[in-house]
Amino acid sequence: MVDRLPPLTALRAFEAAARHMSFQRAAGELHVTPAALSFQIKSLEEHLGAPLFHRLNRAVELTEAGRALAPGARDGFEMLEVAWRAARRITDHMSLTVTAGPAFTAILLAPRLYSFAQAHPEIELRLSAGLSLVELTHSDVDVAIRFGYGPDGPELFSEPFLREWATPMMSPALAAEFGTGEGMAEVPLIHQDDIRFLSPAVDWPAWFAQAGLPERNWTGQRFSQADHALDAALSGAGAVLGRGSLTNRMLSEGRLVAPFRMALATGAHYRFICAKGAESRPQIAAFREWIMAETAMISAHDRDFDIVEPPRS
Repeated sequence: MVDRLPPLTALRAFEAAARHMSFQRAAGELHVTPAALSFQIKSLEEHLGAPLFHRLNRAVELTEAGRALAPGARDGFEMLEVAWRAARRITDHMSLTVTAGPAFTAILLAPRLYSFAQAHPEIELRLSAGLSLVELTHSDVDVAIRFGYGPDGPELFSEPFLREWATPMMSPALAAEFGTGEGMAEVPLIHQDDIRFLSPAVDWPAWFAQAGLPERNWTGQRFSQADHALDAALSGAGAVLGRGSLTNRMLSEGRLVAPFRMALATGAHYRFICAKGAESRPQIAAFREWIMAETAMISAHDRDFDIVEPPRS
């Protein structure tokens, strides 16, 4: 005979009391009186046929049975909350949460979002800038924009777009002084740690080797994020290996100059990622169509450069 599960209200009361180790605090969290919570736990103990708490003078302790039940109750309610949020997301066509890297968000997405808002005023778009991996099938995030190689899991819809490359870029004043092969031997260098995962490496030694320029002292300012490195270059602090996706507008506006046609391919792409099947939801499909169109205009400027593979060590 299969055991009959107790009521969820009683299990919720137990889970909160076990987590707080206090009937009073648990009652406050659940917006019930301590007496009502105690009644729920008592009914659960009667259902089990054994006590779950030792009632002490001013505290409670879990019994052996309580310690056996507490982890499963906690995990069970967490899973229910995740599943409920996932079900709510499927039926919600009015909001969209997108996560992307800080540089991509600040430089490429944020300045262009007005056009998405104008085209889709019915969609409430939320942006979350960060590099941490998000479990898209069980979270409040609908879409992730990630840079790299993949692969992404079979439970995900993943579409590559906007291939990435890098070439020396600097302020107009710095380019006038150092924007030649000879000048590159003396120009201050700016390094970016966020692309150190690329293989083969896309860095200053790789670009110099591909350009046929002699090695030099590689010391210089180092930044963990591409947008910070670009800010330094814009201020005239040095030359940066600017990435095509992030610098398109800066180059068009003349705030940065790319003195050389030769650029290094990264072999990596940005990827549009969502839970498999979710790509057909109206707000996700609208955002996908919009970002593909926006980045296609950026990719059109690839023809201004000779994009070559970096040397392999």
